[in-house]
Amino acid sequence: MNKTAIVRCEHFNAAHRLHNENWSDEKNREIFGKCNNPNFHGHNYDLEVKVIGVCDPETGYVIDTKILSDLIKRKVLDRFDHKNLNLDTEEFAHLNPTAENIAIVIYDLLKSELASHLDLKIKLYETARNYVEYPY
Repeated sequence: MNKTAIVRCEHFNAAHRLHNENWSDEKNREIFGKCNNPNFHGHNYDLEVKVIGVCDPETGYVIDTKILSDLIKRKVLDRFDHKNLNLDTEEFAHLNPTAENIAIVIYDLLKSELASHLDLKIKLYETARNYVEYPY
């Protein structure tokens, strides 16, 4: 059977600061630039969640979009939307909240809730011109 992909697009806003606690302030500023602002900065993230699998012969679905939408809301949006990722979330208390790390965390949060036969891909837009994909 051929696999099909369904994509759910979502949006959330969050603040963060890119900072490595093991580096000097000078090195952090050199590496992360404006993204190392001690007062944080924010992004309007666009998220694409792609679930890939064989359509169920009875429903015709790879996954019910309502179930997928509810899962993303519960595991991602409720957790990260309008939050300071560094201060308000346990996931980034000790993990630098780069777009790459955010995408990996989102993947892990969602993958554990999906049936094992389904594949998952995350695309996270930090800006209209910058995005990451995981896994690649």
